[in-house]
Amino acid sequence: MLLGVADVNVFVSAALVPIGPSGRVLTAAVESRWRPVVSRHLLNEARTVFGYERIRKRRSVEQTSLFMAGLEVVAELLPDAPQPWPAMTSDPKDDYLIALAKSADVDAIISGDVHLTELVALVPPVLRPADFLALLDGGR
Repeated sequence: MLLGVADVNVFVSAALVPIGPSGRVLTAAVESRWRPVVSRHLLNEARTVFGYERIRKRRSVEQTSLFMAGLEVVAELLPDAPQPWPAMTSDPKDDYLIALAKSADVDAIISGDVHLTELVALVPPVLRPADFLALLDGGR
């Protein structure tokens, strides 16, 4: 089974548009087609982002709580990678994702964030949600 680290933007997009690529990525996790790897830092960032007013206007606290609980059921919780996280991106707030992905030896980082998608030679690779879905579909 593939392992992946999904960026918070994937989780938020999945929650807001379940039929979009990010939503289908999370559905594939629920169907056990891949396993998300998360850490406390990633989950805390997700809770913070879901708390932003622009997101709260579109999702109730109850919906967000259920989403996060479901995520924690399908995901593998690992410790955060040791700090300091190496500077790998033009946005230092994204460096923990790469450190987590490398420490967990995942197959891919799933993100739509240009600070990550611009890293073309990174191992593991950064794949946009649609590209990760193509990888999953090619693996059937």
